[in-house]
Amino acid sequence: MAKPKSRRPWRLLLLLPLPMLWCVLGHFGALDFLENRLTDLRFRARGEIDAPVKVVYVDIDSQSIAEIGGWPWSRSYLAKVAATLVAQAGVTAIGVDLVLSENGISESADLKKIVESNIDLARYLSKGAPVVLAGSYSAELFRDVNGTLTTRQLPRLGRGPIDPEKVEPPELPSFNVGRQIPWTPPYVGLIDTIDEGTRWVPAFVPSSIRTYRHMAIELALLHWGLTAAAVQAHDDWIDLVRPDGTRVASIPLQDRQLIEINWFSHWLSPKNPRMGFSTVFNYARLLDSDKPEEKKTAQKFFAQDAFKDAIVLIGPVDPLLQDLAPTSFDNDPMPKVGVHGNLLKTIVSGKYLWRLPPWAGDALAVVLTLLVSMLAIAGGARGVRNKLFALVVIAGYVALAFGLFASSQLVLPLAVPLAAAFTTSFGAVGWQLVVEEKQKGRIKGMFGTYVSPQLVDRMVESGDAPQLGGHDDEITAYFSDIQSFSTFSEKLGSGPLVELMNEYLTACTDIVQGEGGTLDKYIGDAVVAMFGAPLPLPDHAFRACVASQLVHRKLGELRAKWKAEGGKWPEIVWNMQTRIGLNSGQCMIGNMGSRTRFNYTMMGDNVNLAARMESGAKAWGAYSMCAEATKLACEKHGGDRVVFRPLSRLQVKGRQQGTPVFEIVGLKEDVTPRTRECLGLFEQGLARYYARDWQGAIALFQRSAPLEPNIPGQTPGVVSNPSLVYLDRVIPEAIADPPPENWDGVYHMKEK
Repeated sequence: MAKPKSRRPWRLLLLLPLPMLWCVLGHFGALDFLENRLTDLRFRARGEIDAPVKVVYVDIDSQSIAEIGGWPWSRSYLAKVAATLVAQAGVTAIGVDLVLSENGISESADLKKIVESNIDLARYLSKGAPVVLAGSYSAELFRDVNGTLTTRQLPRLGRGPIDPEKVEPPELPSFNVGRQIPWTPPYVGLIDTIDEGTRWVPAFVPSSIRTYRHMAIELALLHWGLTAAAVQAHDDWIDLVRPDGTRVASIPLQDRQLIEINWFSHWLSPKNPRMGFSTVFNYARLLDSDKPEEKKTAQKFFAQDAFKDAIVLIGPVDPLLQDLAPTSFDNDPMPKVGVHGNLLKTIVSGKYLWRLPPWAGDALAVVLTLLVSMLAIAGGARGVRNKLFALVVIAGYVALAFGLFASSQLVLPLAVPLAAAFTTSFGAVGWQLVVEEKQKGRIKGMFGTYVSPQLVDRMVESGDAPQLGGHDDEITAYFSDIQSFSTFSEKLGSGPLVELMNEYLTACTDIVQGEGGTLDKYIGDAVVAMFGAPLPLPDHAFRACVASQLVHRKLGELRAKWKAEGGKWPEIVWNMQTRIGLNSGQCMIGNMGSRTRFNYTMMGDNVNLAARMESGAKAWGAYSMCAEATKLACEKHGGDRVVFRPLSRLQVKGRQQGTPVFEIVGLKEDVTPRTRECLGLFEQGLARYYARDWQGAIALFQRSAPLEPNIPGQTPGVVSNPSLVYLDRVIPEAIADPPPENWDGVYHMKEK
């Protein structure tokens, strides 16, 4: 039996292609969608966080378009707002999330007004205003200066070497200021994202004109008062360095070019102060008002603390402008201007998301898979616990991933490790089940005829061959015997007797095992069983009591069936009754016998007492009798479902102490009001008996006798009942031979 155990690690090695396959799928991006969703869950579990830089959004919203009208607006409006925010509000930089190219201007537009508005904005920007305009690769098709249709694509450095001289520049802001050559603003930042999402952005793009950096980097340079000379690019990071050599920031790169955004909040959040463009524009115009109160109101607006030393992002938020996408905090599409604000916060705070190298992520996935799979296939007595621990390991890894993300921005891989761990462990468990079923079949073929199914299963789970030996444990012993079985043997031939006993014993055994009991042996017509071994059952006494009543219920059905079969069976079969005895306590349980042939059985004083309960039930006119230990344990775990009545304080032969014994009357749902009345009168009569009031006891037992559930001549096979036993034997014996003055109510049995 040890052989299958030794093969388990080799099975795991044979299953290694499964986690390897998941790693390959992860490398090729097949699980990116799932990994992104799991990353979003980490953002939401972490919650919003503070940033060391103030970012204020000025929204080009529906209200602003309705109030100002005429979209696209005159660039003079933008110049007015930007100049006022810098001069009056004290903002340090402004980013404009609009590509101000000539492509969006209608041919019917007033060229003179366009040139005038361009000159207004160009004049302001040319003075070194800290305003970053947008450049983008989103317009893939365009016509060059010669009118040729040309393709413009965002170059990806991680996909191979790039010749900057062959890279088209992004769509840039352009200003027709009445000259042949359009004027180009000093600060231009890219607003592109990867795959139109909100997770990754290109930090820079080399082109045939110059290298363009992302808008958030340009704004960070203005925030720190740095120039383009401060940027020092390396393969895996970008340093921002002051003229004295002091490093202000180090920006990590993925694939030599990309930055992952650490989202700081929801789009609609108190941490994202915002206002409409038309609101700011109207207050800016009020500064030029001749009315002192209007001018004072405008000055108060721009003096608010939200603007001081802040960075302002001006961008479209109206859904009609179609610049929306879901974020790590928001399932619904939100304005993508939030990308630049959160990337800026990431750079200034230094709270970059970082990930393990691919090889480390793969190694982590394999280690987690092996650990979970080994626990999942662990068998034996600790098999269930180990499987639960495997789930705990997975939950712990997930909790670790969430915790490290919240505390240090580490994005541990989840999709690949979890997929690999689950599929490999399921595969290993499936394989194990196939192997164990073969082993179980082999063992059952060898031992199933001789021992109980539970013992066979236990042998399979333990992987050990059966051995001699035992242990003490708390169980309930069960003994049953057919009333007057010798008469059956006389009246039935061997063939009918075998048929009858097989039907009876099958019914009894099915009920006992159905309630969790273990068949010990058959002794002729007797059934010997135990509850609580080899599998522990905390409610073993309750189960045994229920089983005893289900056996009586089933026997009633069998009697009706046998009677309906007419002359096949003699009348004695129609009246078959069985007696059952139970007792609970410490017993010795184990494999007992010779070294070549043994049985899994029970021994001990408490087992003997259970046998006495079965044989002694006849003397008390009962068909189910148990000791007090069984009654108390049954009521502890089964409440009042099982109905008992006290019969006597009994001293059985071979024991020195008296034992309170009880009849198991039935299950609560089967006990009638008539029987309840009988039990009440009987207990009163028993109390009179213990008080030596013989006549009082007789009067009460005479009242309870006709209410008994089993009455001679009415109930099949019944010759007596507890009330009649006290009336016909016990009380007459006490009157004839009164007990001593110090009598404690114990009745001495003279037979086993």
